[in-house]
Amino acid sequence: MSTAMNFSSKSFKARPPDKGAFPLDHFGECAAFKEQFLECLRQSGSESSACRPRAMAYLQCRMERRVQLMANEPLEKLGFKDLMDEKPEAKPEKL
Repeated sequence: MSTAMNFSSKSFKARPPDKGAFPLDHFGECAAFKEQFLECLRQSGSESSACRPRAMAYLQCRMERRVQLMANEPLEKLGFKDLMDEKPEAKPEKL
């Protein structure tokens, strides 16, 4: 008696990501923001919640760049509503 299961009865259909593509920053337009975020992670022992303001600045940089590194999306929808309430005008610092 064979106990082999037939897994081919269900087909898997791939679907694109909900937020679309997230292209690489080939020109390094947001590299300074990325480095600040990574340095924060190193200093905090990889505690990402301590680095959320830097993550928000990095994503904001990606949304504002002319080569469209990321589609514009309200930061509240990206999980930064609590930081937006703290800072009415949350703009990344200019580097």
